[in-house]
Amino acid sequence: MLRSVAHYGIHFLVPIAVGLLFYKSRKWHIILILLAGILIDIDHLWADPIFDPNRCSINFHPLHSYWALAGYFVLLFFEKVRIFGIAALIHMLADATDCLFLAIQSE
Repeated sequence: MLRSVAHYGIHFLVPIAVGLLFYKSRKWHIILILLAGILIDIDHLWADPIFDPNRCSINFHPLHSYWALAGYFVLLFFEKVRIFGIAALIHMLADATDCLFLAIQSE
């Protein structure tokens, strides 16, 4: 239960909080972009099974790889695409948190 609340809370509540706290003048536009970060999960469609509750997404799916993570980090340095980098990194944080819960659960 706590795992799901943490995972989906980061996916949905953190983008809203970031938009409201740091982008007040364009908050709704920014919140929508940040929430669209969930689209990174499109790469789950190539996995078999598509959804496995006991699988860590980080470095399993292509858009969740360490190389992709490095690319998302690079986006932070370019103002025009910074918000997309933030969205992707929030998504990675949510999935990394899920992986942490999986690791704790398996001990």
